[in-house]
Amino acid sequence: MQTHSFSSSEVDRKWLVVDAADVPLGRLAARIAMVLRGKHRPTYSPNADTGDFVVVINAERVKLTGNKLDQKLYQTHSTIPGGLKEEPYRLLLKRRPEVAIQHAVHGMLPKTKLGRKLEKKLKVYSGPQHPHAAQKPEPLTV
Repeated sequence: MQTHSFSSSEVDRKWLVVDAADVPLGRLAARIAMVLRGKHRPTYSPNADTGDFVVVINAERVKLTGNKLDQKLYQTHSTIPGGLKEEPYRLLLKRRPEVAIQHAVHGMLPKTKLGRKLEKKLKVYSGPQHPHAAQKPEPLTV
């Protein structure tokens, strides 16, 4: 008996929609990363893109537990000396809630060409509306 290794072209991709309202950020990101990677399928292959597309709605209502809203910082650097910018997640969730979820999922995906390809299959929207109704996304529970 031989093990069959699946390639990206052999996978039937689905579109899944996740409601981020009142769900902890880390738990949400871990579930999304698993689905993007394809680990929820028996056809999982670590070297191929076997995952599904994920649409996240209500990103502004994601929950952070404890004091993380004020103590956790979103950091960016412009690569010039003194170019570090820090922003507490309380302000980031008001200004751009999509970035908080994308950043959390990015940290849970591989830092390779495959990881960058997987990140493109994540669509995050701050409100309850999304433009992917034509793909008939199925609900995904977290």
